[in-house]
Amino acid sequence: MHYRTGKLIPMLIAILFITLVIGCQTTSSAAIPSETMTVNEVAIIDPGYSNRDLEGTWDAETATSISLNGSSIAISGAGATASGGQLTISTAGVYVLSGTLDKGQIIVDAADSDKVQIVLNGVSITCPDSAPIYVKQADKVFLTLGEGTKNTITDGATYILADGEEEPDAAIFSKEDLTINGSGELIVKANYNNGITSKDDLIITGGDIIVNSARDGLRGRDMVAIYGGAFVINAAGDGIKSNNDKDTDKGWVSIDGGTFDITAGNDGIQAETIAQITGGTINIKTGGGSAEASVARQNDMRPGWGKDQAEQTDASESTKGIKGKTAVYVTGGNINIDSKDDSLHSNGDISITAGTLTLSAGDDGIHADASVVVNGGTIDITNSYEGVEGKTIVINGGEIHVTASDDGLNAADGSAAPVFGGRPPEGNFDQRDAVDGRDSTFIRITDGYIVINASGDGIDSNGSLYMDGGTVLVNGPTNNGNGPLDHDRMAEITGGTLVAAGSSGMAQNFSDSSTQNSLLVAYSTVQKAGTPVSLMDESGKTILNFIPAKDYQSIVISTPELQQGKTYTLYSGGSLAGNSSDGLYIGASYSPGTEIVKVTISGTITSISDTGDQITSMGGPGGMGGPRRGTPPVTGTVPVTTPRPHSRS
Repeated sequence: MHYRTGKLIPMLIAILFITLVIGCQTTSSAAIPSETMTVNEVAIIDPGYSNRDLEGTWDAETATSISLNGSSIAISGAGATASGGQLTISTAGVYVLSGTLDKGQIIVDAADSDKVQIVLNGVSITCPDSAPIYVKQADKVFLTLGEGTKNTITDGATYILADGEEEPDAAIFSKEDLTINGSGELIVKANYNNGITSKDDLIITGGDIIVNSARDGLRGRDMVAIYGGAFVINAAGDGIKSNNDKDTDKGWVSIDGGTFDITAGNDGIQAETIAQITGGTINIKTGGGSAEASVARQNDMRPGWGKDQAEQTDASESTKGIKGKTAVYVTGGNINIDSKDDSLHSNGDISITAGTLTLSAGDDGIHADASVVVNGGTIDITNSYEGVEGKTIVINGGEIHVTASDDGLNAADGSAAPVFGGRPPEGNFDQRDAVDGRDSTFIRITDGYIVINASGDGIDSNGSLYMDGGTVLVNGPTNNGNGPLDHDRMAEITGGTLVAAGSSGMAQNFSDSSTQNSLLVAYSTVQKAGTPVSLMDESGKTILNFIPAKDYQSIVISTPELQQGKTYTLYSGGSLAGNSSDGLYIGASYSPGTEIVKVTISGTITSISDTGDQITSMGGPGGMGGPRRGTPPVTGTVPVTTPRPHSRS
């Protein structure tokens, strides 16, 4: 990774990218490949902010003072020359600018070892045919915003460039490292292309910055690091971008503080390698927001799905909230995203350890081609096609709410052929599961609090599903082409509390290799949303009280209190009084409704109909996104269905 101080640090904590819980947790007996049984440290990039980056101060007595007077420039001090409306800074030093320049330009053309500080102390600079501020050469330039000042930089819609040249291409353009600091206001009106661009590092540590740009808002080729400041960015292209695709140690973005209101035609924050959020308050809207997702995408026709911007024929189709091609790391901050495409997206991994995320996506709320790991934080996916999707999904903590028009959690390897309706599989997922049967696609839940409202499968693994702890509440599909739980290989539960209610046509229970008992009950008729479900033991003790948010015809219950050899009674209806969380009542008072069925738990897995008949086999891989033709309703016993190949669902 790229780091400005020459070292890589864990930034106070080591983020564990865990694909299998090690230590006190009960391990599964499933055939998990050896490469998943490791703990890899995800090292957060240290931007290495220097004192001079952060301070934004200067010595007025030794600085060169420059007065902008419409079409002329007056200089008091050394290191700069003026010709008409053009100011050229040629040596290291501090230059304090004030006044108005109507048709002019500030150029830095110093030695490549020189550090230059330009203080904008109340300026308005307009250049109709080039970059108003143009850094041609220096070691580094500091652009300091004077306290209490307002500074405006405006370019024209057309630049006059030398033959064969494509630069400068931004209102503030630097070929060298550029730091913006101070506490003043900076308004950039970029009519030609980008707002602020550095061909090397772009660092911002303070200021009130408003950027309106014809293309990208902030752009640092090698990296963008933001420590603080208040930003309003309106960009026809990407809001914040680092685009070095030649060096894998570069092309990253780090947001470590500040407040952001980003409205982008394309991606909100885009990194060629890693996008990391360690702090700040970030509001992003891309492509007009999730409400603007195309009819084709909403109807399962997702051209370009899962592909990064460079792979698409039309770059404007990439309208993701935060995108890191190598990885996305979130260790803090308050993030609100309304995106036409995925809200968080990586062609590699996504790790979330802390922070508050509110996501509304026209496509997936969180999508990684490789692993999604959640170790903490609060995640509320209010709207999505699929809520959380990755080749593997590991949830070790945090609070997660998901609303999805298809699957809530989906682990997919992309090995299936396109399904009816034309939705292609994810091109970047590998096909190892299909080739050698290894369990390289899975969902594992070890802890946390997860609530899912899904119109497709509630939890869908194209490989296996493991639950070792935590609380999971699923309000699943109402159509019989999907199920509350869906797995292709096995589903093992060793701990935690799970309730999964939904349709019955493709419903599945856990596997008998589980060590915690589970009960599946299929109803003869649909139970209406809001109808309480209560499970009591033979002494009258309540094991579980839950009110599903949607119509349901099956329910899966698994808790540590469910014991073999005991008889339980399932009730429907009645009334509950007490404290509830997302329909789950803890310590509530229950007035029993209708007794549905009594069942004695004689094995790890119990699957029955509401008549008490045992169900030996039911359901199968689901996720086609709609009712399966010919699926009969539940009548006493659940029909056996033949498992069908998974799409990328």
